[in-house]
Amino acid sequence: MSFLLRRSITGTTRFLSASRYVSTTRPNTYYISHCLLLSQNQIPTFPSNLSFMREISTFSSSKDKKQQDGELSMGGKVSWVDVYLPRQVRPYAHLARIDKQIGTWLLAWPTMWSITLAAAPGNLPDYKMIGLFGLGSLLVRSIACTINDILDRDIDAKVDRTKRRPLASGVLKPSQGVLFLGFQLFLGLGILLQLNNYSRVLGVLSMFLVFTYPLMKRFTYWPQAYLGLSFSWGALLGWSAVKGSLDPAIVLPLYASGIFWTLVYDTIYAHQDKEDDLKVGVKSTALLFGDSTKEWISGFGIACIGGLALSGFNADLGWPFYAFLAAGSGQLAWQIWTVNLSCPADCSRKFVSNKWFGAIVFSGVLLGRLWS
Repeated sequence: MSFLLRRSITGTTRFLSASRYVSTTRPNTYYISHCLLLSQNQIPTFPSNLSFMREISTFSSSKDKKQQDGELSMGGKVSWVDVYLPRQVRPYAHLARIDKQIGTWLLAWPTMWSITLAAAPGNLPDYKMIGLFGLGSLLVRSIACTINDILDRDIDAKVDRTKRRPLASGVLKPSQGVLFLGFQLFLGLGILLQLNNYSRVLGVLSMFLVFTYPLMKRFTYWPQAYLGLSFSWGALLGWSAVKGSLDPAIVLPLYASGIFWTLVYDTIYAHQDKEDDLKVGVKSTALLFGDSTKEWISGFGIACIGGLALSGFNADLGWPFYAFLAAGSGQLAWQIWTVNLSCPADCSRKFVSNKWFGAIVFSGVLLGRLWS
C-alpha cells in the first residue's frame, strides 16, 4: 500500500512517500492506525523522528541480503535450514534439498521393499542394511539434486518454481556446486564400500543414470520413465546387498513396479511446471499426455500394483502382503482420480502423498514376510 503524507513543519510543506511499513521487532501500530485514518479521509500524523521510515529501509535491505546469502529458501519461505544452520552452509543445504525429504522417501522405499523381501521367511529384515540404505538414499538423492541443478541452472532460472535455487539464482557459482558434488560423491563411496562386490558394481552403474537423467528432458517426452530407472534401482541393489546376487523372478517385477510408480507420481509432479516447460522448451510426460494424463497414469498404476503382486507371489509372501497391497491400490487410485492437474498446489500435495503409498507397501512386505 502506498500513501502520501502531508505535514507542515515550520511553515514549510513537505511530501513524504513510503511503501508499506513492515516491522519485525514491534507491532505495526502506526501502520494500522494510519490505514484506518486514510480510510476515513483523515490526514495521519507520525512521530517526529520518522523512525518508521528507517525500519522500511532496514527491512528491505535485510531481505535483499538474505536472498544474496541464500538465507531464504528456494520457495521464498524460511525453512529450518535458514533458522538453525550457519549462513555459509545454507546454500549448500538448499542445493542438497535436506529440508525437503520427499525425494529421499521415494528413492528409499523400493530399496526397503527389496531388503525386506530378501529376509528369511518368518524373520525381520537386516537392520544394518535398512540403516545403511536409508543413509545412502539420503545421500544419493542429494547428489542427484546437485547434478540436476548444475546441469539445469539456466533452465531453472526461467522457471518460477526453481528460479530461487542456489545455482539458478547465482548464490552459488557452478564451480562451488562441482566441489560440493565431489564431497558428496566421496561420502557416497564410503557407504558403497560397506557392500559386497556384486552390489558395488550395481551401485557404480546406477551413477550413470543419476548423472544423465537431467539431460533427458531436452531430448525426450519420457524423462519420467528415465527417472524411474534411476529411482527404482534400489529394488535391485537392496536384494543383492543381502543375497550377493539377483533373483530375476522377484527383483525384475519389483523393479518394473517401481518404474511404473515413478511414472505416476512424477507425471503428477510435472504438471506443476507444464506452462514454464512449454516456454523454455523442455519435455515431460505431462506435456505429452495432456488431457489424457489420468488415463495414462491409471494404466501405470495398475501395472505398478501388478508388478508388486507378482514379486510378492514369487517371494512366497503371506496373505497380509495382499491386504496391504489392496490398501495401497486404494491410496494410489485416490491420488490419481482426485488430483487437480490444473492446480500446482494440489499436484504437489498428491505427489508428496506417495510417501504413504511406499509405507503401506513396505508394511505389507514386512508382515507378509513374517507370516510366510
